[in-house]
Amino acid sequence: MPKAASTPSARPALRRNQACLSCRKRKLKCDAARPHCGTCVKQWQSLISVPPPVGYAHPTEPQCSYDPVEGLPIAPNVDPTERIRILEDQISQLKSQLSESRSYDSRSNSPRHLHHTQNVHRYGSGSSNGHTPDNSPNGGGIVLPHASLDVVAQLSPDSTGSLQRGSTSSPELRQGNHHSMPDPLMDLLFAGWDTDLPDPDTLDHYIDVFFKCDPCGSRVLHRPSFLASMHLHPKDPGYPHPAILHAICASASRWASQEIVTLPDGTRRDKFADIHVSKTRAFIDRTMATGQDIFPVMQACIILSWYFYQEGRWVEVWIFAGFQTRAAVPLRLNYPGTFSAIGATPGAYLAPPKDLKDLESRRRTWWMTIMFDRIVSVGGWLHGVDEKDIGTELPLRRIDFETSANVPPNPQDLFSPDLFTRHPPMHTDSFILLLKAVMIFGKVTDYNTRSNLRATAPPSKNQNPFALPGFEALDRLVAQDFLQSLPPQFKHVDITNDGVLDTDLYMVHLVPHAATITLHNPYLNFSDSLNISTRRCIHATRCILAAYYRLSETSLDITRLHPFATICWYLAAVVQTQLCKYYIEIGDTAREQTVWGEINALRFAMLTYGSRSPIGTRQEKLLQGLMTEIVRMTTQMQPLEVGVPLYPFSHAGVFSKETIPTDGTSAPLPDSTQYDAPSESPTGMTGLVVSMASSTSSPTALANWATPTPTIRSVSYAHGIPAYPH
Repeated sequence: MPKAASTPSARPALRRNQACLSCRKRKLKCDAARPHCGTCVKQWQSLISVPPPVGYAHPTEPQCSYDPVEGLPIAPNVDPTERIRILEDQISQLKSQLSESRSYDSRSNSPRHLHHTQNVHRYGSGSSNGHTPDNSPNGGGIVLPHASLDVVAQLSPDSTGSLQRGSTSSPELRQGNHHSMPDPLMDLLFAGWDTDLPDPDTLDHYIDVFFKCDPCGSRVLHRPSFLASMHLHPKDPGYPHPAILHAICASASRWASQEIVTLPDGTRRDKFADIHVSKTRAFIDRTMATGQDIFPVMQACIILSWYFYQEGRWVEVWIFAGFQTRAAVPLRLNYPGTFSAIGATPGAYLAPPKDLKDLESRRRTWWMTIMFDRIVSVGGWLHGVDEKDIGTELPLRRIDFETSANVPPNPQDLFSPDLFTRHPPMHTDSFILLLKAVMIFGKVTDYNTRSNLRATAPPSKNQNPFALPGFEALDRLVAQDFLQSLPPQFKHVDITNDGVLDTDLYMVHLVPHAATITLHNPYLNFSDSLNISTRRCIHATRCILAAYYRLSETSLDITRLHPFATICWYLAAVVQTQLCKYYIEIGDTAREQTVWGEINALRFAMLTYGSRSPIGTRQEKLLQGLMTEIVRMTTQMQPLEVGVPLYPFSHAGVFSKETIPTDGTSAPLPDSTQYDAPSESPTGMTGLVVSMASSTSSPTALANWATPTPTIRSVSYAHGIPAYPH
């Protein structure tokens, strides 16, 4: 039979010289696709899939070009050397024009320092005009933010003001009628500005908010030099990496943005933050493909990771935690001095630190990576990096870091035998103590996960955990030794005279109690009044509650605490939920009412924090899921509708009065019985001074734990001095 006629090809056969120059040179099949043929694209993708050798960089796009065709501006008979000469002349002319424009303002050539006598337009956070800077993931070239921006006809050489800072929301155009200056001069003045970023003044505002309000990501950056580098031209090599700036915008939007949308399910979406999250992720994706700018992009990744954590976006939190830990290891950040050339293994991507500031920046980047890994593993997940593989010394004090003081390295690392009980004064501040507290929590997580990995049965409440290998030593460290060893100036949490609360120190006094609950919770047995694990958990819960009560008595904004505080509140509420169930089962209505009040106080703390950071709302919803059984069992009327006060001893409530039963059946808050002396308080707290290293930490000091303990007595404060700007 004759063969069926073949289907004509979708693309006609190429004529002579229609294939790209690269395919013709290598004698490969070419589809002549524009701007790059399929063969060259595949070759380029294969090339960038592996990191480039040290000192080299992959091309940013496929090396694919075609013969000049009719309609293109460059004629085929143009001499390349002549074309180069013409371009050099144009560059010289542009340089001379730029020098003339600088004579109007000798302060800086950065776009943020244009001074004038009248208002100017503000350009937006994104524009379709111009190209993306060379270091943008979307391409390269000169950036022209807006071709039609208007400024005054003359620049005032003696003006000392700066562009007016507008709304804290996503940038919008400034409006007004002004005389115009020729666009080429504007293009020169603003050349190099990334149009995906807010305008310079708005960006300055977000950076200021970030360093003042963010309790996490700001720790990795050297603030003085970072702020100084913002005065450089955007094309200057010392200018901050765009990935860091985008990550800062996303993080700072929590306190500054006005583009927040609350979805029907209660989740919070910030349009402005979402834009800068996507831009940061674009840089991370490019770095993963090319290996370029890996250290600044890793710092941006850390800032973005804490943003995801505060948002409660757990899948992204886990993915970014894994990326950070794995990316830091080839950089040799886990070695002493963050660099090592010893051994036959391949060298690190990073060269040795240039100076002490660079060295300390690497240390802090590494330790913030480890801290994030420990915190996201609290639920019982394995850590990304084992303690035995961490040789980096602890960081310097923050004051020494920011002042670039020439001090010797911290003598302590994770191999120091007395790391958690000895705190050298010259190398100890609240951040370093918080780092130690989180590492102690990491030890608890390691113990639980490794104990359960090969266990034949789950832990039992009838089991004596102190008979297990290593449990007693870990319990002593978590519940007693660390808190009792704190230096005198760190034993109490105070508000300073200028109304500032050290959030790191506040967490130092919270994290060990949360770790105690995590360690002992599997062995809780409320029916045994001599059960040490029960005493430990009850005492830790009371300490967490007391710390929250003291904080809520003031005008402090608790939404600026470290986000891990919500996990501490949740763990305390879990213990109270178990205790409430026990009281319901034995029919002790009076104590049940007291515990209901404490549970709802912790719920209110989470909801308050969730008003700005969704992690609080998510933890409260998770707690409600655990409370389903006791809500069904209780005889209390509407137990979840308790009016939780804004401050424990005030009359303002979070729920409307119409929803609060008036028949006396609702669960009350704990009473405010007065204590004659601070030592009689469950936590030894007076005023806002929190002493967590109480002698009640011993196993025998918590007898009669089931006795309902009233809250701490109220102490008057000057509420007019907020610790945080609202």
